[in-house]
Amino acid sequence: MSELTVTLLRLGYLALIWLLVLSAITVLRRDLYGTRIIDRRRPAPKPAPAAEAPAPVGESPRAPRRSRSGGGPTRLVVTEGPLRGTTLPLGSSAVVIGRAPSCTLVLDDDYSSSRHARIFPQGDQWFVEDLGSTNGTFVGEQKVEQPTPVPTGTAVRIGQSLLELQR
Repeated sequence: MSELTVTLLRLGYLALIWLLVLSAITVLRRDLYGTRIIDRRRPAPKPAPAAEAPAPVGESPRAPRRSRSGGGPTRLVVTEGPLRGTTLPLGSSAVVIGRAPSCTLVLDDDYSSSRHARIFPQGDQWFVEDLGSTNGTFVGEQKVEQPTPVPTGTAVRIGQSLLELQR
């Protein structure tokens, strides 16, 4: 073999080793710092102030309206797990929980699915529904098979996290 061929093989081998080292560093960095999550959701535009809406039938126009929750839960709190202490205010829309960046509550938990569960209001109650997760969703010690009511203060287990609806 000529000297030029040997030199080119050595340089190719050196480049291959550096490629291996850099890919190992990238994997280690991702394991240490996690996957970067870019939140592309934008806050909803605030509605323009409009004239007062007409009162529902049977209600006087000057009577103050009661809030939808009427003493029900106002926040979702993570009481155990990697995100312990995280609080989400509850509104009139559902809260989707899982590992996917598109979820309302993103869990950094190997035991939760991408879209694991959904907590949603219906009437005066809040319900939890499992979205086909691998490890299941539990209300207390009971596995959720269908939408199940969640009383205030009852633990909901999703992966390694415990969630609770609080006032």
